[in-house]
Amino acid sequence: MNKSSKIYIAGHKGMVGSAIYRKLQSEGFENLVVKDLDELNLLDQSATEGFFQQEKPEYVFLAAAKVGGILANNIYRAEFIYENMQIQNHVIHFAWKYGAKKLLFLGSSCIYPKLAPQPLKEEYLLTGLLEHTNEPYAIAKISGIKMCQAYNDQYDTNFISVMPTNLYGPNDNFNLETSHVLPALIRKMHLGKCLEQGDWEALRADITKRPVDGVDDGSNENRILEALEKYGIGLHKKAENRKQKAGKTGLGDKNRQLSGSPFSAFISLWGSGSPLREFLHVDDLADACFFMMQNYDGNEFLNIGVGEDLSIKDLALLIKDIIGYQGELNWDSSKPDGTPRKLMDVSRLNQLGWKARIPLTEGIKRTYDWYLK
Repeated sequence: MNKSSKIYIAGHKGMVGSAIYRKLQSEGFENLVVKDLDELNLLDQSATEGFFQQEKPEYVFLAAAKVGGILANNIYRAEFIYENMQIQNHVIHFAWKYGAKKLLFLGSSCIYPKLAPQPLKEEYLLTGLLEHTNEPYAIAKISGIKMCQAYNDQYDTNFISVMPTNLYGPNDNFNLETSHVLPALIRKMHLGKCLEQGDWEALRADITKRPVDGVDDGSNENRILEALEKYGIGLHKKAENRKQKAGKTGLGDKNRQLSGSPFSAFISLWGSGSPLREFLHVDDLADACFFMMQNYDGNEFLNIGVGEDLSIKDLALLIKDIIGYQGELNWDSSKPDGTPRKLMDVSRLNQLGWKARIPLTEGIKRTYDWYLK
């Protein structure tokens, strides 16, 4: 790529696409092509072909995708496989048909078998059963890898694939139903902190920006509490015993004042907290994608990660400390944990000359600052 190259970023409004867009701008690239959803729906085959036929981008970053956390993946299984396969089929095919010089396809670490050896090496793909909760999404992403390789083999294209580990950062999804674990923890603990401080102004500002079950800034306090409790964010009386704390939150006391009251906050979290996960700041991912678009032309996909992981419980405690939430964390072991561990082997990418640079604590602080702003 050079500074005048025409570059299409599919999914430029999402967390990954927006980070790639920022990275290219910072490097002096000005001929960037982007389309909002109302201008181009990549699920529409005819519209996607019309776009490629007219624009003929030289380079393509395929960051558009339907994404979500364990709950969303498990509920919307049909949408996750259908929409992701449609998007990538259209973009990859028409990138070839209209002469793109290079395409970078973004996959996910969930492509690997549930019980694959750790850390996850690229050669472990298709060596075992996938995790059930996100199997449709994983199969779509595996199809994208294989499609790029097939077009390279048959048409001599230069379509490369990268598999990032768990991502976080600016423009992440903080929806309480569909978000991944790290942004979900940030938002839950922010809301929990607001509850324990009785800061209804901050609570209403948050749910106005990111609506929760129809609650808005005009809703009364009890309606807000009822909506938040659905997602495991609530209050209980400090004098109650542990069993009562995990259950009732005292919503019957309609006129209580929470600031300085005998109520304290609790947050319920899915699973045992024992699964191990690795987290990469999205700005590091964008830097890696830029590096690979400039320096890698192989037919094999590469992992992108930091090479270190921690338990979900330790992640929760880290975020709790950064945000300053003082309440309880209750783990609901009746809910699924997902894959026990997903640590990426990033030795191939490191050998090419790229390594992640943003430490997790710094990255979470940056993300929380962005969230507040």
